[in-house]
Amino acid sequence: MTVYRSLTHDIAVEAEAFFLEDRSMPEDGVFLWAYRMRIVNQGTQNVRLMARYWRIIDAAGRLHEVRGTGVIGEQPTIAPGGNFSYVSSTPLPTPSGTMEGVYSMETDAGQRIEIDIPAFALESPYERHPVH
Repeated sequence: MTVYRSLTHDIAVEAEAFFLEDRSMPEDGVFLWAYRMRIVNQGTQNVRLMARYWRIIDAAGRLHEVRGTGVIGEQPTIAPGGNFSYVSSTPLPTPSGTMEGVYSMETDAGQRIEIDIPAFALESPYERHPVH
């Protein structure tokens, strides 16, 4: 399994995606992936994950944008040297695509910072769509 990584403002983000064959219905154009995110604070102060923004692009080039508060119903604070992991999912109407985005975080000092989420591939056995 490929792990995609980025580092912004001393915050590392790792992403892995898993095609959910048993929950997908290719004959109906429903393809589902789970993705695991791990956020590691390599900095010197606490950061709180306030919001997320996702750019999800399917194999037909259609853009789906998702914005929301926190992740999986939480706005975790991550201490220096600490990490936060979660698993979520996304459907697509095509057998492949990509995801990327931004986490909006706030430091203890009240500074807002934008943390890059690396682009990662959503691949199924039905079609491959490489990340560039």
